[in-house]
Amino acid sequence: VIGVHSPEFAFEKERANVEDAVRELKVTFPVPIDSDHRIWRAFRNEYWPADYFIDAKARIRYHHFGEGKYDRSERVIQGLLRENGASGFDAGMVRISADGAEAPPSDDVRSPETYIGYARAEKFASPGRLTRDSARIYSLPARPSLNQWGLGGSWNVGAESAAFQEAPGKIAFRFHSRDLHMVLAPSKNGKPVRFRVRLNGAAPGEDHGVDSNADGAGELRQPRMYQLIRQRGRARDRLFEIEFLDPGAEAFSFTFG
Repeated sequence: VIGVHSPEFAFEKERANVEDAVRELKVTFPVPIDSDHRIWRAFRNEYWPADYFIDAKARIRYHHFGEGKYDRSERVIQGLLRENGASGFDAGMVRISADGAEAPPSDDVRSPETYIGYARAEKFASPGRLTRDSARIYSLPARPSLNQWGLGGSWNVGAESAAFQEAPGKIAFRFHSRDLHMVLAPSKNGKPVRFRVRLNGAAPGEDHGVDSNADGAGELRQPRMYQLIRQRGRARDRLFEIEFLDPGAEAFSFTFG
């Protein structure tokens, strides 16, 4: 098994950040850092994540893009092992026991990955358009529709992210999924950034994620994906808000599961 790290955002190109993530995820297989996307282009890849299954003659026998279909992937692995003469292994399906942001996605996700930087931003609903590469005061949308989002407070929106200038500042998103994650980074001076999340205007309670508590409180201490919401009951349309209590936060994207 080889896991290729082809970064999506600039901070993911820094070796120290990759090493931290590999250590936290307890990854033991080799992970080449493909910062210039040479491996990505060699496979003509367009997806995160993407799985390629290669046989003993270096032929790609199966590929899968995105999450899910783990049982199919397991059957392919077992078939290739048998072709190569392996025997005596458990032919049952591997049971996934991951939790937090690593848990398999739910079957009721109606919100797509959404970028905050202007290069790929969609469905921005704050009054007025995004101002590029300069600070501006934004207001949250009054009644965002499903998958619309907006900013509140002073933000400088760049091509791949929005940097929060002065406390307090907010981001809102109306979503439909079990989980809500955000790719976030603290200030570049290394100081933690406190935040508070809300669902429909109230503390998330038991619907908090691994990176927020029942009161909605949490801290940014390193650039990574943060799981902020994990709905315990049936997924439904809800308004998510995050408020940053200290300056310096940088927001890249929303993902859902």
